[in-house]
Amino acid sequence: MNDVIDRYFETLIDRLADIRARQNEAIDRAAEACATSIAADKLVFSFGTGHGALPALEMFPRTGTIVGFRPIVESTMISFHHVWGDMGARQYRFIHAVEGYGEAILRSHQLDPQDSIVLFSHSGVNAVILDIALGAKAKGLTVIGVTSLPHSSASPSRHSSGQRLFEVADVVIDTGANLADASLRIEGLEAPVGANSTSLTIAIAHALVSATAEKLVRRGIEPMVMVNPNTAGKQAANAANDRNYDELWRRLKAR
Repeated sequence: MNDVIDRYFETLIDRLADIRARQNEAIDRAAEACATSIAADKLVFSFGTGHGALPALEMFPRTGTIVGFRPIVESTMISFHHVWGDMGARQYRFIHAVEGYGEAILRSHQLDPQDSIVLFSHSGVNAVILDIALGAKAKGLTVIGVTSLPHSSASPSRHSSGQRLFEVADVVIDTGANLADASLRIEGLEAPVGANSTSLTIAIAHALVSATAEKLVRRGIEPMVMVNPNTAGKQAANAANDRNYDELWRRLKAR
């Protein structure tokens, strides 16, 4: 057995268990806010920059998610994986720290005070995520922050407000990921490897969507669920998912 592989999974499992034990109430409160928005015919936006965009994308439309969640995806905030050239790492490193850009993003979406928004940021200190958090809160949305308190509480804000995501959000879900994010030390290597914040936030995202669905059912509302078309029931699944897309469009048209 490879010790590094074993240690990585042990660390990830331990952190997931810690989230399960310590963050159940926070995720439940976040799900209550999301269910209230969806039940009122409104939307739950999700957003993150860099790798924080990945859990935001997972919330809809993929198998097991429900209508009402609405990811905000900015290509300048996520497409830096080839490092060099168009939308490279240096452009991302610059743009996510530019105050005012998040305000421009919000102006491209017609927000309603009864909406909610889920924001993913490991550090919770950079300009764009704070623009979005403060702007959404000013418009009356319930702001849910998924962030690392060990990292964020040890880092100064990079926004003129002087605030960090956990200080702005109405509900804070703490991933517990460490300051460096990477979790493994290898003898002979100075920097740690084995990042885990993305795995943790994606798990939180799906727990939140699932809890929201359960709360809607308890309210007597049947959530519209995305189903897997890659089965023998492809035609029925596609028909169900098309109805889901139509319902999302209905909600958007109302704005």
